[in-house]
Amino acid sequence: MQPVKKLLCLTAIFTAVFMLHSCTGKNLIDETVKTNYGKVKGVVNASYDVMAFKGLPYASPPVGDLRWKAPQPPASWDGIRDATQFCSSCMQNRAFSKLPWTEEFMVQDSVSEDCLFLNIWTPAKTAGDLLPVLVYIHGGAFTEGSGSIVTYDGEELAKKGIIVVTINYRLGVFGFFVHPELTAESPNQASGNYGLLDQVAALQWIHDNIAAFGGDPGRVTVSGQSAGAMSVRSLIISPLAKGLFQGAITQSGSSFTGIGMATKLADAEPRGVEFATRKGVSSLAELRAMSADELMKPDTIQPFLRFSTVIDGYCLTGTIEETFNAGKQNDTPFMTGGNSGEMRYSGEKNDEYKKLFPSANEEEEKAAEKEVGQEMGRLNAYLWLEFRAKTSNTNGFVYYFDRAIPWPEHPEFGAFHTSEVPYVFNNLKMLDRPWTSVDTTVAEIMSSYWVNFVKTGDPNGEGLPEWKPYSDTKEVLRIGDNGGMIPVAGSDERFDFLKSELLKPRPSFF
Repeated sequence: MQPVKKLLCLTAIFTAVFMLHSCTGKNLIDETVKTNYGKVKGVVNASYDVMAFKGLPYASPPVGDLRWKAPQPPASWDGIRDATQFCSSCMQNRAFSKLPWTEEFMVQDSVSEDCLFLNIWTPAKTAGDLLPVLVYIHGGAFTEGSGSIVTYDGEELAKKGIIVVTINYRLGVFGFFVHPELTAESPNQASGNYGLLDQVAALQWIHDNIAAFGGDPGRVTVSGQSAGAMSVRSLIISPLAKGLFQGAITQSGSSFTGIGMATKLADAEPRGVEFATRKGVSSLAELRAMSADELMKPDTIQPFLRFSTVIDGYCLTGTIEETFNAGKQNDTPFMTGGNSGEMRYSGEKNDEYKKLFPSANEEEEKAAEKEVGQEMGRLNAYLWLEFRAKTSNTNGFVYYFDRAIPWPEHPEFGAFHTSEVPYVFNNLKMLDRPWTSVDTTVAEIMSSYWVNFVKTGDPNGEGLPEWKPYSDTKEVLRIGDNGGMIPVAGSDERFDFLKSELLKPRPSFF
């Protein structure tokens, strides 16, 4: 080919590729979006079918006098705010990794008290698309985690036709500290639950602004795993969250045991005073003057004081049991479940146990223990849906996930706590593992269930194993090497025995 013709040919190819990308990009919502507080500029993905907006402030930095106060609206800004990078995660002691949770499950970026940001992935073509929205609340025992963790990346789910939002919320002492001086200064006579109030504020921001990103403020589903699932359960019973979401999903955080257990404000306040005393201060002003690192520095109080939600009479007005019995919950379609490798039997191995789960040697006994734990986990989630059905008018769906991440170095972990997340987000690419076609199929199925539920309130769809809603047939959906409805327990006798064990006073199994 002559040089000129070759140059013209290459130019034509480049132009065609450029035009293809340009046209594809123009099929998306504009990269600059106007929120109620100012304009933000996002970034398009490599395949030009999802626009991401990262590090959007949904509240003012909770620092100085705003430390341990309800979140306040963010300040408006002039010009265009860059929204192409994540902002800092909330204050926490970063572990970076701790098996079985490798780096992909843990916070790797900077931490700060200035952390009340959210991230949006949208496949919308116009602001008028009114796409359904999934808001994901991270786990981490209310002490760690972030919306920027790579396994929560929302791009793949967004490609399936929904908007995905991840959020940060205050953690540990910054998010759940209770103190009588805080209660006294509050206009609501409440303290603690600042992390939950952050979540409500994020949902309010989404309600007010998501239409500009192509979302439907009337079709929002809240979801989360572990502490994120516990947060969703709190939002379900919080009067402050009423009307801010229309669907709810909890992963490894909804169990029947513990629904009546909760710490009351009056019981938590003395712990806050003791915390201050051990920090060597006697007033709220002195606590607010301390640095974040000083507040987080380990001391002798750490082993027995864990910051978590409280019944404060404002954000939370009663236990889950009390709220549901009164029919005052935020009633929406609901999905819940857990993983096969995260539960263990902790009851007595009496004669009835040995009869129902016989074993002839140590190997069989270990196998029986594993099976009992799995059945108990399924039962715990199933009983929760049985309970909610008494005063709920919407369907509930229970899953059981048992696909172990391929991990030749650590096969002992199985389907561990949180290991379902890469499958839910269809993000296997984020982990360096020897994935097989089974894994990609499971991820495709699981993410499709989640997306269908966000779109319609029902996870079922074409090409998926049928997922029956809760009924008295004592079945749950298995998601893993084999899919489909399976019995909660191996027999009615096992069901009744394990139920009696669950009802005995002991800490929650989740």
